[in-house]
Order: sequence, then structure tokens, then C-alpha cells
Amino acid sequence: MLIVLELFLMLVLANGTPVVAAGLLKNCWSAPVDGGRLWSDGRPVFGESKTWRGVVSGALACAVFALFTGLGFLFGLLFGLLGLAGDMLSSFIKRRRGLASSARAIGLDQIPEALLPMLLAMAWLPVSFWVVLIVVVLFTLSNIFGSPLLYRLGIRRQPH
Repeated sequence: MLIVLELFLMLVLANGTPVVAAGLLKNCWSAPVDGGRLWSDGRPVFGESKTWRGVVSGALACAVFALFTGLGFLFGLLFGLLGLAGDMLSSFIKRRRGLASSARAIGLDQIPEALLPMLLAMAWLPVSFWVVLIVVVLFTLSNIFGSPLLYRLGIRRQPH
């Protein structure tokens, strides 16, 4: 099931490339997507960690990967954007619940950013519901168990 691996790797790219880009580009394109605006509850809409640098780098990484794997640049771009939109949805919900961006919310931190692009994959590609489920579960588990390891290696700033 090569497609499972390709879609999983695209989720990892959408999720991980913004972290790498932040380390490499420092303050370049570091403006927050929400412009620093507050929601009616007085909390940030998404928070300062959701930047234009992250959106551009994550979406482009997916697009280039998809181009080289034969899935197509446009599919990859949309897939990456949906993954990042899912991540921002998670951040929006966490801010409404009063959780800090570094607070762990198992499931909420992984499922939206995996499920939204996988729904696109199900509509765009010949993949079944079971492939969607496998990739979402695989991504969720790898994120839950892999993030602490990446933190210990100095790649992530938070252990989750």
C-alpha cells in the first residue's frame, strides 16, 4: 500500500516543515496568520505560532512531494493547505478552551490536521474509507509517541 505511505509522509511534511522552516528562516515571514487579533473571548484567534511562513512552507513541501510521487502539484498543495487548516482549527478550539499553544490535547492536536486532507484524498484519489482511517490513526499515534522523542533530540520546542 504505497499510497498509505505517501499520504502519511505528506501529513508529516505539512506538520513538520513549518517547524524546520522556523528554525532556518528565524523571523522571516513570521507574521501570525491571525494578525495578532483577539477573538471575542479576548484570546488569540490562533496564536503567534501559526505563521504565514508555516502555511507557505508546509503547503509547498506537500505540493513538491506530490509532484514527484505522481499525485500532482495541485493535489499536494490543497492537501497541505487542508492539513494546516486542520491544525489551525485545533489551535482555534484550544484557544477557546483556554489552553496554551503548548498544551497537549490528545486527538485534537492530531485528528483535524490529518482528517481534513485525507477527506480530500478520498474524494480526489482512488482511496477507500479504510485507507483514510489507517492514515489518520497512523499519523495520530506517530505524533503522540514521536513528538516526545523529537523534543529529546532538540527538534521540537515542546514534548508534544
